[in-house]
Amino acid sequence: MTTAPTTPSAPTATATPRTAPAAPRFDTKIAVIVRDDLAVWQKLNVTAFLASGIAHASGDIMGKRYEDASGHDYLALLREPVLCYTADAGALTRTHARALSRAVPTALYTADMFTTGNDDDNRAAVRAVTADDLDLVGFAVYGPRGIVDKITKGLKLHG
Repeated sequence: MTTAPTTPSAPTATATPRTAPAAPRFDTKIAVIVRDDLAVWQKLNVTAFLASGIAHASGDIMGKRYEDASGHDYLALLREPVLCYTADAGALTRTHARALSRAVPTALYTADMFTTGNDDDNRAAVRAVTADDLDLVGFAVYGPRGIVDKITKGLKLHG
């Protein structure tokens, strides 16, 4: 005896709704922290620069290139989400010290860098100041999830 294929019926009130698969949990984490008193354009600019620095933290941090259905090629992006936090100047300094003490890959942006016009002058501005005296407006870290969680503990997600 053969059985006719069944067609799916309309969902009922007791049916389990379809949900998207859970996002993969990465062993590493990317966090960007920006000072909360910056203008919006500055926050975006600093975040973009810091993300570009984090892209060089590890050989496997970047995903693969993209291609749309029309055959256009697009650049690769970071392979995992980037969590963005805000902090006041004091919390930013304390969090930066935590990052340095844990020796994770760190990118930084200082207030002096807003006044320079090129990468060489940016590096010179950072080199001229000790770590304790940097006028930080943002920094980013990449490392093992648990360590980055300890570094960012107590910070507020941006938004």
